Amino acid sequence: MAAVPSLSRSLEYALLGFLNERPMHGYDIYRELHRPDGIGIVWHITRSQLYALLVKLEEQGYISVSLQPQENRPTRRIFHLTETGNAAFTSWVVTPVERPRDIRLEFLVKLYFARREGTEAVFQLVRAQRVRCLEWLANYSARAEACRITCPFEWLVWQFRIGQVEAQLKWLERCILHSNEKKNASTE
Repeated sequence: MAAVPSLSRSLEYALLGFLNERPMHGYDIYRELHRPDGIGIVWHITRSQLYALLVKLEEQGYISVSLQPQENRPTRRIFHLTETGNAAFTSWVVTPVERPRDIRLEFLVKLYFARREGTEAVFQLVRAQRVRCLEWLANYSARAEACRITCPFEWLVWQFRIGQVEAQLKWLERCILHSNEKKNASTE
């Protein structure tokens, strides 16, 4: 399977995520992207960028288009997720990000869609990301220890990265606690 184009991977997967829920026309997707309680808080996209990404995803076989005639208006293009697009999105949304800096954008988008799928999807994603963060922490700690005496500046850099990962782990715990609170509130 070919990789989703990389102009903005998390954004492209977000488009697949919206279409995973239901077929939509471009303006519906645009509105979803700009909802105040949605991923619009993570980043902004223009309509022209959106339509360019939709064309790329169609060319790659991740989405297909059907035409819907409208009375007294231009024909509407309805975008549908293909099996290839569904497989790519389903795999992406449960896979932890590979670099700490990707938590800021890509992981947040994954978390957004996991929350739409339900508490178990959130737990699965957060647990997997937590494991990945612990791997980073162990790696960074070993690297910091290796240069502690010989390269003081490098040691400081690794300490900074360790602090970032520790903060990410703390935030992931909050995600789990928040999901548990929502789960408990819905069962009461």
